[in-house]
Amino acid sequence: MPRPIILGVVGDSAAGKTTLTRGLVRILGEEQVTAVATDDYHRYDRKQRAEHDITPLHPDCNYMDIMAQHLSLLRQGEPILKPVYVHHDGSFGPPVYVDPKPFTVVEGLLGYHSEELLDSYDVRVYLAPPEELRRKWKVQRDTTRRGYTTDQVLADLDKREPDSAQFIRPQERHADVVVSFREGNAPEPWALDAELVLRDGLPHPDLTPLVGDGERGITITERDGEMLVNIAGDIEPEQASEIEEAIWEKLHFASHLRSERLGQVTIGNDLKRSESLALVQLLILYHLVTAKAAVALGGEGPRADAAEAAEAEESGKEESGKEESGKEEESEAVKS
Repeated sequence: MPRPIILGVVGDSAAGKTTLTRGLVRILGEEQVTAVATDDYHRYDRKQRAEHDITPLHPDCNYMDIMAQHLSLLRQGEPILKPVYVHHDGSFGPPVYVDPKPFTVVEGLLGYHSEELLDSYDVRVYLAPPEELRRKWKVQRDTTRRGYTTDQVLADLDKREPDSAQFIRPQERHADVVVSFREGNAPEPWALDAELVLRDGLPHPDLTPLVGDGERGITITERDGEMLVNIAGDIEPEQASEIEEAIWEKLHFASHLRSERLGQVTIGNDLKRSESLALVQLLILYHLVTAKAAVALGGEGPRADAAEAAEAEESGKEESGKEESGKEEESEAVKS
């Protein structure tokens, strides 16, 4: 079996990592995906962290070496005995035996902290919502699911801020895709705008023919070699569907994955659809599936191909520079 394709989704606490990955796992099929949460590699439980006065955002609060070792083993197609952290009460559960599957989805706080970790991923995503919105999400989540009071969550956020600034946010520079969901003009609270930064570490699908002048709910601009994509939360479903169709056409070999489950969000007991979330998930799915196809054909994957192309381009520039320099020297010699 070809090696697994590994997706990394990194971001601060309550940045939306699970919401993003849940839809991808549903589309790929739970039987096809190994899910790994890097929170499972915490060194201390909740009580011990308080005693040591350390936050889970600090690398010293995590078994970073074991995390990197396990991701490397999964990439090689080897099983791991994964630790388990229980968020509900901040304790540790018994470890679980994990067999690698065709895809591995890794989400957490410090997934891009070291070069060894970075080398494990085929696709790297970083979530960067506005801090005000992330804080609101964290209060909502931790008070309803993790047994905290609002005052405790706010105090914890303030305590974590120095570690967030030092260890979490700098990881954004390692991402192929940076996603920032933010509140826009849509009346529905789940229909958030999505701002994306697409970097050249991976070859992204060309969406420019579908953009027009920005009146279609999506705009694309270029800045310092990066593509900036803005998707309005209130984009018309017909326009979003047209863009989705264009991406699916590029994934004609994976048509069996087509599903209405992209973009699904649960609000209370109701299931809603966010068009912007669906498009972000489909873009990530595009990279996972194309990487899988490349590896199945014996290649290393799009990241390695892009790196080789960049290296070849740089080498060509150096050779061209040498030729120009040689011509200038010959010209000077003739003049003298």
